[in-house]
Parts: sequence; C-alpha cells; structure tokens
Amino acid sequence: MSFRDLRNFTEMMRALGYHRLISMENFRTPNFALVSEILIWLVKRYDPHSDIPTDVDTESDRIFFIKAVAQFMATKAHIKLNTKRLYQADGYAVKEMLKITSMIYNAMKTKEMAQEDVVEEDNKFKFDLSSRISDLKAVRQLASEVTSKGASLYDLLGKEVDLRAARMAAIARPLEINETEKALRAAIKKVQESVEKTKEMLNNVVSDETSLDAKIEKKKQDLERHQKRLQTLQSVRPAYMDEYEKIEEDLQKQYEIYVEKFRNLNFLESQLDEFYRLEQERFEEAENNLRIVQHKLREKERDLMRGSLKDEDSDLDVLEDEGSDSDLEESRPSKPRLIRNGLMAGRGGHFIGNMQGGDSDETEDSEIDVDDDDEEDDEGEEEESIDDSLNGLLSRGNHPSIGGTRSPLLEESDNDF
Repeated sequence: MSFRDLRNFTEMMRALGYHRLISMENFRTPNFALVSEILIWLVKRYDPHSDIPTDVDTESDRIFFIKAVAQFMATKAHIKLNTKRLYQADGYAVKEMLKITSMIYNAMKTKEMAQEDVVEEDNKFKFDLSSRISDLKAVRQLASEVTSKGASLYDLLGKEVDLRAARMAAIARPLEINETEKALRAAIKKVQESVEKTKEMLNNVVSDETSLDAKIEKKKQDLERHQKRLQTLQSVRPAYMDEYEKIEEDLQKQYEIYVEKFRNLNFLESQLDEFYRLEQERFEEAENNLRIVQHKLREKERDLMRGSLKDEDSDLDVLEDEGSDSDLEESRPSKPRLIRNGLMAGRGGHFIGNMQGGDSDETEDSEIDVDDDDEEDDEGEEEESIDDSLNGLLSRGNHPSIGGTRSPLLEESDNDF
C-alpha cells in the first residue's frame, strides 16, 4: 500500500459520486464492512442488473462474496482480482479495488470528453477538413479494399455449388497407393535437393571463413608493421627538441620571477596606500587641533584686550584729575606711571613704567601720547606675533605650547624704553 494509491482511490470514489466520505485512515486496520460496501457499490455501478450476494456475517459468507465479486469482474470486465488481498480488507485491498475504480473513472472521463466534442462540433458552423485529410485518404483506401474483398468473396460463394461437389467427390474417392507413392517420392526428392543446397552453402561458409581468417591475419600484420613504424618515429628525437626544452625552462623561470615581482609590487602599492591614508589622517587631526587652539587663543586675546581697554580708561581718568590739580602737584615729585598690556594666552600681565620725573604739564601730555602710541603698537605686534606663531606651528605640524620661549612682543616692548 502506498500513499499515492490511497489518495487516488479516495479522489476517484469522490468523483464517481460515492455516497460516503472515505478517509485515508479507514484502511489502516482491516475493515471488511467498508470494503464489502464499496465492492457492492462498484459492481452495481458497473452493471445495475448484476446479482451479487450481500451477506457478509459469517466467514463462509465473506469467502463466497469475495469469490462472486472476483468471478463477476473477471467475466464481465476482464479484470483479475487478488481474492486474498480483498479478504484482508486493509491497504492491500485498496490496490485491488483501485483497478475497478480506475476503469470506471476512465470510462466516465471518456464519456464526458465525447460529449464535449459533440457539443463543440454542434457549435461549429464550418467543419475544417484540412486537419483530417490524412484520415480521409485512409478511409477511402479502406472503403475500396472492402469493396474489392466483398466482390471477390461474392464470386467465390457463387462457385461454391460446383466446388462443393468436386470437394465431396475427392473426399469420398479412395486413395491410390501408386499416386501416393509418387507424391512421397517427389517430396523426398525436393527435400534431398534442399539438403544438397544447404550442404553447398555450408561448404561455401567454410571457404568464406578461411578467406576471412586470411584477411584478418593480413590486417593484423599490417597493424603490427604500422605500430613498429610509429614506435621508431617516436624514438627518433627531432633536432630542435633540445632548444625547445631549454627555452621552455627559461620561460618557466621568467614566469616565476614575474609572478614574484608582481606580488611584491601589489604588496608595496598596498603599503603605500596605507601610509598615505595614515598621513592624511594625521594631517587632518593636527589641523583640527590647531584650529581648536587658534580658536581658544583668539578668545583669550579678546578677553585680554577688553581688560586692557578698561585699564586704559581708568588711567586716563586719573591723568585728567592730576592735570586739574597741577598747582598742588608742582611742589611734589612726579611718580612713575604703570601701564599693563595684554599678552598671549597662558602668560601673566607685564607692567611697563617710566622712571623719569617731570613737573610740567607738557611732559605729562607727551607721556600720555607716547603711552597710547605704545599701546597701539603693542596690540599690533601682539596680533602679528600670534599669527606668526600659529603659522610656524602649522608649518612644523606640532601642537602649540603655551608656556614656551619669550615672544618677540616682550623684547620689542623692553627696547622701547
């Protein structure tokens, strides 16, 4: 039993219109009641007027039922069933019932196809004979043969009256020994002649065999001769083979050198690309750091400039007050003035003063003007020194250090005095 057979059986029974739903699990164990019911239904479907016993209560009734079904299908449908498998009533019985089911199912499908063809032919207004020309020729030939055979049969049946009398007379006439002996001798003579012909043919076969053996031997000799010649040709070494082998060895060596150089070149190119990539990353990192440092320096410079401007404003206010009280200050010695200038970020304030004394107002005014000019020069020098230091850091690719050497701004401010 196979799953495919069981599935096909259930689908065919459903298509044939069996009143009960058959499951594939019904034949896992013997189920004689279901098998007998299906067999009765199939027999009735094949021949509604059939007379099959339906009693399956006892063992003898079951055996008689299986034999009757098998005999009916063998005589009517020419289907041979295995009674032992049917009596088992399990999956093996499905194979036997599938024979009957497939036959009825194919008949039903053929009938449906025939009905469909009839409907299609009725629906056609014109019949296309182009596709049936070969069939038409065959039908015409068969019709002519039937006509000729019928005519010859009619003539022979017309002669049957005369031939019947001659046949009956020949049968009733007694056999003559002399004629029989002559007929037997003639037959023996023919047989002897055929035997002689057969012997002659056998002799010819022997001669043909000898000739064929001679030809085969000759061909073998030719083959051996050719093989020896081929061996001699192979043993002879051409003059250019030494040079060819030498060139081939040189080519192999050159190829190995080429492969080695090619691999080395690829490796060096990859290393060079990696070096360029690392240098580019380092350069970008240094540039980003310098930008950050430059931004910080500018912020600190702005803060220092703001603080220096506030200090200058306070010094100017003090100087104006001193100018108004010049009468009181004429008797006093002049004190040195201290001015604080803003320097680079990371360095403290540096105070610069004048140690010379003066009593006149012109001297004070000139000192104020000189101080203002010095402050402006110092601011410009600070900006230039910061830009120069940043450019130097960019050119060297190093990080700027805040607490380094003394800037040229301080040296210039000391030289002013």
